[in-house]
Amino acid sequence: MARRSDKASDLPVHKVIMVGSGGVGKSALTLQFMYDEFVEDYEPTKADSYRKTVVLQGQECQIDILDTAGQEDYAVIRDNYFRSGEGFLCVFSLVDRETFAASNDFREHILRVKVDNQIPLILVGNKVDLDDRREVTSEEAQGLASSWGVPYLETSAKTKFNVDKVYYDLLGRIQQRKEARGEGANPSEKKNKKKKKCTIL
Repeated sequence: MARRSDKASDLPVHKVIMVGSGGVGKSALTLQFMYDEFVEDYEPTKADSYRKTVVLQGQECQIDILDTAGQEDYAVIRDNYFRSGEGFLCVFSLVDRETFAASNDFREHILRVKVDNQIPLILVGNKVDLDDRREVTSEEAQGLASSWGVPYLETSAKTKFNVDKVYYDLLGRIQQRKEARGEGANPSEKKNKKKKKCTIL
């Protein structure tokens, strides 16, 4: 067991933050991705953090998911969470138009905290299994995502439709961004790189 944890500590970690209004299914998506379980009546009272080793483009890495449920009202706490994130899933419920409208506020808050309009982010319309109660059309949501310059995906935490896809797509974007900034190395490789410094004149 110890050997496995040593190996895990050497893997690159990608930090994902779940954002969105209460009741949209952030926790249900996370628990479905982590444990292949659908939890319908999950009532979180604090932020929950999850970590899992996954294979991304043939390489092992770790995904660190922070579910901010229950902490949305505490701006200082939320800012700290957002600051630590490397990618965001902005989730709304397809059967609740108010949560869709609130997505803009969440994105603006992320951009204020991160001061980076290129931060990896995916807009997620959850509860597609309740299509007969849909209040937000795919075209509307796609239009909003296009105006942000980000992808849009519809998911169902209940049936697991697109659940893995949305996390892996975001992980791919986080990894691309890190590689573009020269941050794609493993933690052990980073230590060696820090020792080598050069000055560009």
